[in-house]
Parts: sequence; structure tokens; C-alpha cells
Amino acid sequence: MQLTLAILLVIALLAFWTLNLISMPGNWLGLLATTVYWYFTPADGVLAIGTGVVVCFLALATLGEVIEFVAGSLGAAKAGGSKRAAILALIGSVAGAIAGAGVGSAVLPIVGTVLGALLLGGLGALMGAILGEAAKGRTSQESWQVGKAAFWGRIFGSLAKSVIGALAVAVVAVSLCC
Repeated sequence: MQLTLAILLVIALLAFWTLNLISMPGNWLGLLATTVYWYFTPADGVLAIGTGVVVCFLALATLGEVIEFVAGSLGAAKAGGSKRAAILALIGSVAGAIAGAGVGSAVLPIVGTVLGALLLGGLGALMGAILGEAAKGRTSQESWQVGKAAFWGRIFGSLAKSVIGALAVAVVAVSLCC
């Protein structure tokens, strides 16, 4: 029974991890699943995980969120973006990532889903930032600069958060094996 639960935990963690690429809280859902497993699995069981694993996952999930937020914010801020541009970039990013995941999965399952979500998420951030800056009366060149910064901030932030999420999944998987 415990082996089945451990396998289900790893499968759930991998599924939650993919949600990071479409701006969903994959790392936090993974932390929740890991915490539930830790709480309900006997501490002396063969496939038990320790409190340290849960704390490590919490630290990694927090770090991923901080990096994602800072990367996106710094990108737009460096280019002189407004709060309106940042908000619309975030909305565009989520909408683009969801659309990209759908389009990508139709073209090439799994890899297409990830690439589509990443690319269209970045393009959504770019378009949202451009719209936000244009609404503030900025020139098209200024709006474009802020949009490009939002695009690269979104790409970098998503990749960093996903790498950190993969590390958290690896920590749990290694803990289950050893």
C-alpha cells in the first residue's frame, strides 16, 4: 500500500510541476501533496519522508515564487513600466500560457504543451505590457521596450521557477528511494 502511495505522490508531483509553466501554483500543490503524504505515512515506514523534506520543499517553493516575481517585476521596472502594464502583463501571461498549452498539446503532446505555454505566456506578457503602456499615453517605442522586458522577465521567471520545482520533486523522489 505504501509503495502505491509513494508512486502516486511522485506522479502527482510531476503533474503539479507542469502547472508552473502555465502560471499555476504547481510548486504549492506539490508541497501540499508532500505534506499530506508525510502526515499520513508512518514515520518508521520504508517509504517515509522526514520533516526536513517538507521544510526543504517549502523553502524551494518560496524561492521559486520570489524569483518568478522578482524576474518579471525587475524586467518591466528596468524598462520604466507602469503598474498598469505589470498587471496587464500578468493577465496576458496567464491567458497566453493557458492558450499556448492548449495549442501546443494539439500540435505536439507534452513538449508542445510546455513550449506553447512558455512562448505564448511570454507573448501574452509582452502584449499586456504594451497595452498597459499605450493606455498610459506612452509612445509605441516606449511601450515596445516595456513589453520586451515583460516577455523576457516572464520567460526567465517561469524557467527558474520550473527548475526549482523540478529540484523539489527530485528531493522528494530521492528521499523516497533512500
